[in-house]
Amino acid sequence: MASSMVLRAGAATDVGRVRQHNEDSLLAEDSLFVVADGMGGHAAGEVASGIVVETMAGLLRRERLRPEDLVAGLAECNARILQSVARHPEQTGMGTTATGLAVVSAGGSDHWAVFNVGDSRVYRMLGRELSLVTVDHSEVQEMVDAGLITEQEAARHPLRNVVTRSLGTETAPTPDVWVFPPHPGERFVLCSDGLSNELSRERIEQVVTDHDDPQQAAEALVRAAVEAGGRDNVTVIVVALDAGDEDDGDVDTAPRNGAGSRA
Repeated sequence: MASSMVLRAGAATDVGRVRQHNEDSLLAEDSLFVVADGMGGHAAGEVASGIVVETMAGLLRRERLRPEDLVAGLAECNARILQSVARHPEQTGMGTTATGLAVVSAGGSDHWAVFNVGDSRVYRMLGRELSLVTVDHSEVQEMVDAGLITEQEAARHPLRNVVTRSLGTETAPTPDVWVFPPHPGERFVLCSDGLSNELSRERIEQVVTDHDDPQQAAEALVRAAVEAGGRDNVTVIVVALDAGDEDDGDVDTAPRNGAGSRA
């Protein structure tokens, strides 16, 4: 990553207005950010998403992450979920999405890597425009891609919660991975579908624009999704890459006080 960059991050989660348990899990530490949306009910979804966060956190021990480390980490998540089900048959059928953002080494320099399995999302904001980086692995996305329904119809479709790829399957799913260079001033929003099913891209863009502090932005997005209906658990991580004032050439990627703002 270019010199004199500062990474700030904030995270928030809420059970919403309908669900009894929060089956989402998140990781926002150093330069690795993950959102996992568990499925399976009876707290098993929470177990599956928790395994993802715990397993991916193990990557933080590495001095330099590579894109292939993220892919291997997700395969390990899948294996550990299956091992947990084998030990606890009552967890049969549990699974989870996993989406995330990490600083990786590619071509000898720092790059972003976005990865995804399922229908949790990563958005990227350049300037004042928010765009979707990930592609949902879902029944409705396949219908949109085939031209059978519109994006607007997909948002209300009864199959919108059916994912076509998830962690916890006998054959480990192939994650999508995007690697690209950083741009000062850019922001990312990582979220479970509890956010994207309640708020339009334009609304998410507006909230992020209104809050410079990533922690305040994450909390405001979660609050807006709950107020819009809160039909699912809502989890959000907001990451900001700022041009810093330092001249030492290092990147400060350590979140401060849990919220990621600089001390």
